[in-house]
Amino acid sequence: MKKNGMEGAVTAVLLVGFALAGTAWSHGDTPKGKETKPSAISTEEHSFGRQGDPKKVTRTVRIDMADTMRYTPAQIIVKRGETIRFEVNNGGKITHEIVFGSMNELKEHAELMRKHPGMEHDAPYMAHVAPAKSERIVWQFTRPGEFYYACLIPGHFEAGMVGKVIVK
Repeated sequence: MKKNGMEGAVTAVLLVGFALAGTAWSHGDTPKGKETKPSAISTEEHSFGRQGDPKKVTRTVRIDMADTMRYTPAQIIVKRGETIRFEVNNGGKITHEIVFGSMNELKEHAELMRKHPGMEHDAPYMAHVAPAKSERIVWQFTRPGEFYYACLIPGHFEAGMVGKVIVK
């Protein structure tokens, strides 16, 4: 059976998604509501930690997003093992997001987003935030090192919308 161009494109996107080690990637203009977040806490370990238990939060850190393509604060210092509740606020007029990861992971994801700008994603280390809205991420940093958070909407990462997490 011969496939048309659209079927081939859909197949390619699905294959790329499966190749990303089970990560649920997606992007879009409509932010995912809290009801779409998984109710169980993921035990999946990443290079930069794992989803934190909201009942074990040790502190809350507010991160503001702006249409100037910057986060405030641009750097956060945490202790290894600390579980942080990130209150992520979009004070701008356009949608932004926050995705935690290593710089290599963020660069790879940003490249994928340039190729497929309409994709949506939902994982415990990501939040897609509509203008004048807020989202929460609870994360436990289990390894020391330098990690990052970035907006991977095409053009935002390239414009410098990146922050750093130093885990001691």
